[in-house]
Amino acid sequence: MTSFKRFGPGLVSAFTALSLTAQPVLAQTIRTEMPENILPPSIEPTPQLQPRPEPRQAPSAVATQAPAAGTVPAVSQPVVQPLFLAEPVMSWSLVDAQALLSTIEQIGTEGLLPADYQPDALRAAIAAGEGDALDTQASRVFAWLIEDLRDGRTPMSARVQWFAVDPDQDTMPTAQIMAQALSDHDVPGVVDKLAPTVPDYAALKDALAETPVDDEARRALIRVNMDRWRWLARDLGDVYLLTNVPEYQLRLTVKNKIIRTYRTVVGKPGRTATPQLAEKVTGVVFNPTWTVPQSIVKGEGLGAKVLANPNWARARGYKATRGADGTIYVVQQPGPGNSLGLMKIDMPNPHAIYLHDTPSKQYFDHSVRAYSHGCIRTERAVELGMTMAILGAQMPAEEAADISRSGKYTKVEMTRSFPVYLTYFTLARSIDGQLEQFDDLYGRDAPVLESFTQPRELKTTQRASDEEIIRLDNPL
Repeated sequence: MTSFKRFGPGLVSAFTALSLTAQPVLAQTIRTEMPENILPPSIEPTPQLQPRPEPRQAPSAVATQAPAAGTVPAVSQPVVQPLFLAEPVMSWSLVDAQALLSTIEQIGTEGLLPADYQPDALRAAIAAGEGDALDTQASRVFAWLIEDLRDGRTPMSARVQWFAVDPDQDTMPTAQIMAQALSDHDVPGVVDKLAPTVPDYAALKDALAETPVDDEARRALIRVNMDRWRWLARDLGDVYLLTNVPEYQLRLTVKNKIIRTYRTVVGKPGRTATPQLAEKVTGVVFNPTWTVPQSIVKGEGLGAKVLANPNWARARGYKATRGADGTIYVVQQPGPGNSLGLMKIDMPNPHAIYLHDTPSKQYFDHSVRAYSHGCIRTERAVELGMTMAILGAQMPAEEAADISRSGKYTKVEMTRSFPVYLTYFTLARSIDGQLEQFDDLYGRDAPVLESFTQPRELKTTQRASDEEIIRLDNPL
């Protein structure tokens, strides 16, 4: 058996704490599977964890009109006209242009469409020889190719509820990639380096190669799910959480290796569907309180009921106060009956989405688990929270165990934040490592599939969906 001590003090603490909470399976997993040095000595963020650029749909104001009973409040958005991406023109030799043409002709292996990159026009420019016409044509189609490989081919209008901002165009700008390809005279080598590093992408690429050409439906589904990986950062980070909504599973992943999985309950289809996000774990709350939204306090009459029935309220952990203006505020106190359960993971975002425990454990046994108002209910959430506290806040093992059992509200701030990705893949590797098709729970495949039957659209500066942001802060 691999020596556990070599994994470092952080993981020794994690193992100790999880042993205290009687998690022998996870302890054994950490002993045998956790790669070395997952947390470098410095707590400076890695390039993948740097603050993401502000998406253009960032909220400017919250609607002031009170929502009707049972509705979910939305955030208004500014009207911003996106600009087309700048595409540099550089000097191309015939050799480099021919290498680009060969790359375009083979780009179908990456799930893209060679015709998008005007191979006939490039071929004609090559035949005409070096000069302005070749520079313009080669630069244009190379830029298009880079944009699609780096950011995805699908236009933003077809990425329904996709609010995960991809930082790759900041870390790998088109001009830099083009200059490197021409300087190194290695167009195919530079292009190869743009593929997502997650093994799931490679599995889809292999599946595309193995799928017969006449199985058009299967090949189309593979293409759109390969493209979805390109909507995220090329490198997801050393340690991250990822949930695939249609799979109803959350993964704790280290060095692209799944260490632990947790069943999830996700948002119901409709306005409470879980949006796709790329955020950061900034804190873990043990024994959380829940401030009940006014759509329930006022809209559903909970505030008046709590004030009128103190015994009923006490049994459910509700405490109510009335403001000077008569507004009733209700807070559910910590406890096993709290709607957030015994743990909540903070991942600040305008949608008010987070991962949390639940007292309704029975739903984890259902095959279809789309019952929530948008947040992700997580199986064995206390175990997950302790792992985050130990690895993300360097919290001593015994302290993490004591806090989780204390029954008192305690927020543990992360000194090292971890990415958390809320994704949507209908064809992907399952938690068992096998490529599997999942139900299109929210009907989000159709617009992406349709976009692949249409001519490629020019890319703009838009980085996320411009749909309304719905605040999904109801864990019930």
